[in-house]
Amino acid sequence: MGNRKDFLRQSALLAGGVIFSDLLWAKNYAGALKNNTHLRIRIGVIGLNGMGWANALTAIQIPGVAISALCEVDEAVMDKRWKEMGEKNIPTKGVQRYKDYRSLLDDKNVDVVIIGTPDHWHALMMIHACQAGKHVYVEKPAGNSIEECRRMVAAQERYGNVVQVGQWQRSQQHFTDAIEMVHSGKLGNIRTVKVWCYQGWMRPQPVVADTPPPPGVDYPLWLGPAQQKPFNASRFHFHFRWFWDYAGGLMTDWGVHILDYALLGMKANSPVSVVGLGGKFAYPELAEETPDTLTSLYEFDSFNLVWDSAMGIDNGSYGRDHGIAFIGNNGTLILNRNGWEIIEEKQSKNKIIEPLHPSTDNGVLKHWQNFIDVIESRNLSALKCSIRDGSDVASIAQMGNISYRSGQKLYWDKSQQKFTDNSINSAYLMKPYHNGYQLPQL
Repeated sequence: MGNRKDFLRQSALLAGGVIFSDLLWAKNYAGALKNNTHLRIRIGVIGLNGMGWANALTAIQIPGVAISALCEVDEAVMDKRWKEMGEKNIPTKGVQRYKDYRSLLDDKNVDVVIIGTPDHWHALMMIHACQAGKHVYVEKPAGNSIEECRRMVAAQERYGNVVQVGQWQRSQQHFTDAIEMVHSGKLGNIRTVKVWCYQGWMRPQPVVADTPPPPGVDYPLWLGPAQQKPFNASRFHFHFRWFWDYAGGLMTDWGVHILDYALLGMKANSPVSVVGLGGKFAYPELAEETPDTLTSLYEFDSFNLVWDSAMGIDNGSYGRDHGIAFIGNNGTLILNRNGWEIIEEKQSKNKIIEPLHPSTDNGVLKHWQNFIDVIESRNLSALKCSIRDGSDVASIAQMGNISYRSGQKLYWDKSQQKFTDNSINSAYLMKPYHNGYQLPQL
């Protein structure tokens, strides 16, 4: 138990998109350059302001991988990354700079595309990249609606590209070990799985007036298929997460990571029903549409799953700001980015207890190595998080949001892959596309 604090720092860095210290990154990158006798895989990065850039810096630590193109709608962000490449001795010669992702997809010197944009762009860019013959690393959540997720899966199946979703915890050993323990049966019958996400550092921005976009920002390209609205600084860059046009709040931002492991542990697919309750309880005066507090209850055939999220506070269950608890008759296994442990059930005759098993590896780097290995082997079954895997959990996260937004308890028809209430399907399964953009039918 006492070791837990030693690993909180790593979790905070990963949550903020900082994968390595500069010193460790430089050491790994220098090793990659030393072993790089010839370039094998050239990557183009779309969206440079957050995890798109963090993924690029991770990818080039793998021998044979190099950046060949960058795409960003904000010139200030592009210039910042270009300067950083020089400071880190990352080659810029021959690297192309684009504002429009379609120009990057036309670039014959790009083999792999990283999609690190706001969520509302993921589906269209991934499908177009597959059509252009590129392999794709798409940040989570896979899609911004259930229908988008379906079409992303269909595109990969039609064109055969390697598509990895950035749910990197699937590549961490301690997550794998924890799920093996869950599957061992030693916990006894598991009746409830709790998933929680309390993020004290995440707060919406103040309500501010609309303004013209900053110089160098191509705002129409940032909006893309989203509804036409004036530029507002409190909806831009990182804070797009709190608006339905572009994302789904903490439920889709963090939920796809940790709901994923809850479902893997229970070998579960679609829920029977879902009900979501919450609101803007903590910051009603700030600029957000998504709830800052949300509790969703998912009913499965043999257990219940509880999602609990809160912005602005860190005091989550079991003294952790995020995690998954598999509550069994013999003990409760608690898992998060820092490690896993089992707390005994005092009433059980078959007591089980395990001290903290800490995380010891870097999931992002391992996830990228897996992606590159599969590109070379073409063994798609070896992918740690395929587009189908990522789409399945993104869809379940969407269900929780849809229940909250509609104010209804919803029932899911597994055979038809839609809600039993067709008015909900019409309103929420697919977000409308605007400004001349259309999501391809596949």
